Amino acid sequence: MPEAATLDRPTNRDEAWRYADASFLAAAELAALNNWQELDIPSGQKREDTRVMTVGVERLRVRIGKGARYAIFALNAAGPYARLEVEVNLEEGAHFEFGGVTVGGGDTTQEFVTRTVHAEPNGTSNQTVRAVHWGQSTGNFLGRIEVAKDAQKTDAAQNFRALLLEKGATANTKPELEIFADDVQCAHGAAIGELDQNAAYYMAARGIPPELARKLQVQAFIGDAFVEMTDEDSREELLSRALEKLEGSI
Repeated sequence: MPEAATLDRPTNRDEAWRYADASFLAAAELAALNNWQELDIPSGQKREDTRVMTVGVERLRVRIGKGARYAIFALNAAGPYARLEVEVNLEEGAHFEFGGVTVGGGDTTQEFVTRTVHAEPNGTSNQTVRAVHWGQSTGNFLGRIEVAKDAQKTDAAQNFRALLLEKGATANTKPELEIFADDVQCAHGAAIGELDQNAAYYMAARGIPPELARKLQVQAFIGDAFVEMTDEDSREELLSRALEKLEGSI
């Protein structure tokens, strides 16, 4: 993977940081903003990680070897600003799975930024991000997929959906596809909306209290991001933490 780290201080003028918290970037230590973790998944191996974000910027660079699989599932509910950035390079037949949830209220900003490079044939990737926000908070997802000329038979997808519980909340998404191969399947989708009132009415008609109905809707919504987790205990832990953050807002 090409070197991406820089000693320059990122600002909102940089495309990959356009929605970031400008005041945080100006005050943070430069070394912390440019600190990359490196991870190598050997050919044929499988690895699944979970991550609960804390305040600040975390940057991860991953190489996925031939026929290997790497999955990372993250909950970003920290503030005032928290960002997880993941760069992935896939070799032949490798798979990358990403599931992320941002949850925030007040004036917090949470974001995921991914760059997925399909460098060789037959690679697959899937990214599912869900955002739930209220108050003046912001949830962001910037996802870039690059398919090299020789990476035929690539199958890559990313999907972002945001649920805004109050009018002051914001969600931003910036999907990018750069494709140089001609035999590929690449897709992205995005939707931003409010709680489904028809579903709420349906549950109310069956005696489900409004507060519980809203909680069930939100739980199902964010659960999409963790469907591919193989560790059921970790999945329940992430869901539980997300719902705890939502207490009092739904």
